[in-house]
Amino acid sequence: MDYDLKISGGRIVDGTGAAAYAGDVAVNDGRIVAIGEVEGDAHETIDAAGAVVAPGFIDCHTHYDAAAFWDPMLSPSVFHGVTTVLAGNCGFTLAPLSGRKEDADYLLAMLSRVEGMPLASLEAAIKPSWTSFGGYLDTIDGKLAINTAFLVGHSALRRTVMGERAVGHEATPDELEAMKALLRESLEAGGCGFSTTASPTHSDHNGDPVPSRWATDEETVALSQVLSEFPGTWLELIPPYDPERPGRRLDLPVQMSLAAQRPLNWNLIVVRAEGREMLESQLAMGPAAAERGAKVFGLVPAAPIKAIVNFRSGQLLESLGDWHEFIHQPDESKIAAMKDPEVRRRLEKGMAEQHANTGLPGKFDNFLIEHLPSQKNAQWIGKHAHELAEASGKSTFDAIFDLAIEEDLQLSISGPELGGDEGSWALRGDVWRHPYSLIGASDAGAHLDSINTFAITTQLMGEAVRERGIFTLEEGVRRITSHLADRFGLTGRGRIEQGAAADLVVFDPDTIDCAPIEMRYDLPGDQMRLYAESIGVHHVIVGGVPVARGNEPTGRIGGRVLRSGHDTKTVAIA
Repeated sequence: MDYDLKISGGRIVDGTGAAAYAGDVAVNDGRIVAIGEVEGDAHETIDAAGAVVAPGFIDCHTHYDAAAFWDPMLSPSVFHGVTTVLAGNCGFTLAPLSGRKEDADYLLAMLSRVEGMPLASLEAAIKPSWTSFGGYLDTIDGKLAINTAFLVGHSALRRTVMGERAVGHEATPDELEAMKALLRESLEAGGCGFSTTASPTHSDHNGDPVPSRWATDEETVALSQVLSEFPGTWLELIPPYDPERPGRRLDLPVQMSLAAQRPLNWNLIVVRAEGREMLESQLAMGPAAAERGAKVFGLVPAAPIKAIVNFRSGQLLESLGDWHEFIHQPDESKIAAMKDPEVRRRLEKGMAEQHANTGLPGKFDNFLIEHLPSQKNAQWIGKHAHELAEASGKSTFDAIFDLAIEEDLQLSISGPELGGDEGSWALRGDVWRHPYSLIGASDAGAHLDSINTFAITTQLMGEAVRERGIFTLEEGVRRITSHLADRFGLTGRGRIEQGAAADLVVFDPDTIDCAPIEMRYDLPGDQMRLYAESIGVHHVIVGGVPVARGNEPTGRIGGRVLRSGHDTKTVAIA
């Protein structure tokens, strides 16, 4: 028998957690048709001798909604073995649209600010030709290297129905009914669920809370209930933090899950030994929700978080109350303000007093200089701010501001890793094994110049699995394949079995890892992003089509848009 594709001589790790075994995998028409000792020829053969053949990895929290228009590979995720991404998270989507230019402009500018995507890139690459959610899905379907599933965003629903009233106003009964009807239409077209944010950190480009933050909980729950009408859907939330109503942090996700009769996942559990009390309260949300009949999962990154900041986008820095107006001004005005000694002292004081809002230290002393474009200052890359200050005879605050001005604000610096200490690593395995946590939270496609979590799969398989032995090889693969496919109801994915989609990754278990993170200027408009190549990932196959070899595209496309009810099934909350 002839096959379309045969992967021969590999060590099969099938995604179930079962022990690895030697064998071949044969593919026809995008499906796995034979496993083990496979006789017969193939039109295309991949020699996997000495390598592992596993199901393609799944990334359950991304923001590739915009990158789909300028990067059909959805890099770097594809090169890290990812064959399926779930996008449309946090309520920030590019559909539905009203057809009014001002609404599309608002959503792009909001997306740029809250998810850290250069507005110049968004405006250069995205020219909306759709209004419906189905129109958006049709625009990108069949044009991407890997599979994508999209949630319907609350902020987009509000802006489409309410226009400018989406910010600053509660919805009227008629507006809520219109949003519910639009959500139904979007789910019918293949949207895989509903996403929203109630987080106080999410503000738009005008400095106002994003549209979904103006919704009452009754509105959010009413929209969630629409999902109960559509199979194969789920909910995603960035939960509220409301000191005046602390119980709302659990009440809202529980009410959403119960109304929809669907699982809800929320972002983000940060594993830090020094934040043990917060960590335990976050992990307690899942069991507490289960006691009330709901199903609520928290997402956990695969590596310590390094927050990288710069003075152009100002991600994280804008959360410092006294910095907000400063960050949200043109670069020329920003540089002028940075030269003013009075402004410097005010910002320095604000950083010291308000840094807890960001997770950053209150001083620049131990920030690491990550990136700057000029050669004349290149010697400072990899050095700490206090070393720069000592050499220049300035305070660390003044030294960093002066260097940022000299580099036309293209200076990137990072605070200490969150959860990089040995005590946090000792906790991480327990957190990952918790029945209501999922390995996710990569935010791939977002925060392009500020967060290092985008290569979640090779970060897990490298340091956590191989170097630290937190999971066996087989269990590490399961956690980012069938474990996620089952939680989200992705049918025919996450396992190597006959009839399953031929989404596969071939990698070297002895070397798989994430390469050092660097800055690249490869976005539309010559904008920059953080990027890392993979190590040890040999081949990535999507729908039976080899789409990547090493860190290079093959020039072929295998992905498609996954649509609710067709490519997904309902996961019960009971």
